[in-house]
Amino acid sequence: MAPALSNKMVLLIGNFPPDQQESMQRFSEVMLRELRTLGIAAQLIQPPNRVARFLPPQFHFLKKWAGYIDKLILFPRQLPKLRGAEIVHICDHSNAIYATHFSKVPVVVTCHDLLAVRGSLGEDTDCPASWTGRILQRWIVNSLQRVQAIVCVSHATAADANRILGGKANAPAITVIENGLNYPFQPLPQETARARLAKDPRLRLDHPFVLHVGSGLRRKNREGALRIFARTKDHWNARLVFAGDVLSNELWTVAHGLNIGDRIVEIGSVESEFLEALYNCAHAVLFPSRFEGFGWPIAEAQACGCPVLCRDAPPMSEVAGDAALLRNIDDEEGFANDLLRLRDPVVREKYRALGLQNATRFSAKRMAEQYLALYLALGNAA
Repeated sequence: MAPALSNKMVLLIGNFPPDQQESMQRFSEVMLRELRTLGIAAQLIQPPNRVARFLPPQFHFLKKWAGYIDKLILFPRQLPKLRGAEIVHICDHSNAIYATHFSKVPVVVTCHDLLAVRGSLGEDTDCPASWTGRILQRWIVNSLQRVQAIVCVSHATAADANRILGGKANAPAITVIENGLNYPFQPLPQETARARLAKDPRLRLDHPFVLHVGSGLRRKNREGALRIFARTKDHWNARLVFAGDVLSNELWTVAHGLNIGDRIVEIGSVESEFLEALYNCAHAVLFPSRFEGFGWPIAEAQACGCPVLCRDAPPMSEVAGDAALLRNIDDEEGFANDLLRLRDPVVREKYRALGLQNATRFSAKRMAEQYLALYLALGNAA
């Protein structure tokens, strides 16, 4: 397959770096790496930070609008000047608006979720839209309808895409290609993992800890994670570690109100090597997210042999397979009981083994090969 495309150039379009959408940045970078490993000429371009960089961080509102100038006005002017691309792959559907600048080559868009689109349509996704947001999401939907192929990262996201985009004349083909892990997460010897974590004095490794990985977005349900953990506090001397955005003042107020403020550890964003060590040493990953497009921490944790607790609803249940402890999002007592059940070595080993097996699905190489097959089909049809 690769030799048939080896003389074609694939242009990947990534996200605006100042937006700090880490998972999207990692996806585009792993696509670039894997395509080149397979012998494909690939190039990654991103909207440059030209205007927004001149504003200091405290001018957050102005930086946001300056970023729109970079993304929606300056960057599109560069696109017609690009030459040589035979396939254009827009790595995040939120950038689908760039597709109109590539009328002569097939365009593929990866759709990670349609939560913002659904929110703009009045659906409950924890992503409400302002009037300008509704305009932007409508623009994105209209742009998606003009591309040759949409790849969804889960069947749940594909169902949303078919419902919102399908059934229309000349609707693009919608297919599913699951994400591959963007780092080779794996089980580590405990001494190796603990040595990595010992570099951060905030982590006291003499206590078991439950890990939550993710941003501070409402849909991540960090408040639910606090309430679930609080239900276990009288049964063990554990800690709840947050990796990702720092906790808001409101969440700290909740934590203190639940009398677990002294058991919370926040470590902010971490590199993949450190995150791998966290997964290896954690009692479990608690991921009671309400809405996702995929759910990276589920697959990452399982690849490290860490048990996962998550919502029993797609796409979380889809990614987790039968290898996680699944609960209705409102069953916080059930989540808490499952955390305590995992103290049993037999139960823990069961979910460790199931998770390791399930995680083999998420191969970055296989993901890239599936995209290559799609590129080839589109190239032959063009």
